[in-house]
Amino acid sequence: MGGSTGQRGAAADDRSVSGLGYELVELERSAGGLLRVTIDWPWMPGEPAERAVTVDDCERVTRQLQYVLEVEGIDYRRLEVSSPGIDRPLRDERDFERFVGEVVDLTLKAPIGAAAGGQVHANRKKFRGTLGRTEDGAWQIVWRDESPPAKPGQRVSAKRAPAPEQAMTFELDELQSARLAPLVDFKGRKPAGGQPGQVD
Repeated sequence: MGGSTGQRGAAADDRSVSGLGYELVELERSAGGLLRVTIDWPWMPGEPAERAVTVDDCERVTRQLQYVLEVEGIDYRRLEVSSPGIDRPLRDERDFERFVGEVVDLTLKAPIGAAAGGQVHANRKKFRGTLGRTEDGAWQIVWRDESPPAKPGQRVSAKRAPAPEQAMTFELDELQSARLAPLVDFKGRKPAGGQPGQVD
């Protein structure tokens, strides 16, 4: 498939999804002909962040896309439409605003380097922590790195101090990727107030 055909197909997919009232989160095309589409409900500031995409929603979008892809002459072997899941990607400013206060996984394009000030390894690029904003409006992530595990036979004091809280500000164009952290408890829900740590 040529580049222009791919761009045309992506635009058609986006228009078709938004025309049904959904948001196109991701569009993946594999070499084997799999077309994977991830949809979500659009979000506006002030609205709750969570609104579940159902199987009926996915089936509705699937039927519409099958028709559009046929009309557009886009070749594919299989079409999959799904909800974002617990590791939803964050793509733009609106996504970041929507999920302020959530635990996220960030990967920088370049290592943090001298900006770490000796508090974090200079080659570190991956962070897991709570997404927020500073008083002056900058994006930041706040985390505590996990304390090293106790050695065999070593007694651990119940009064052991937690690792210090750390924070890093960043610009969205400094990020290689950003996703909600896939944290679940045994009931299948994201835990409230869970302690994020370092991602290796």
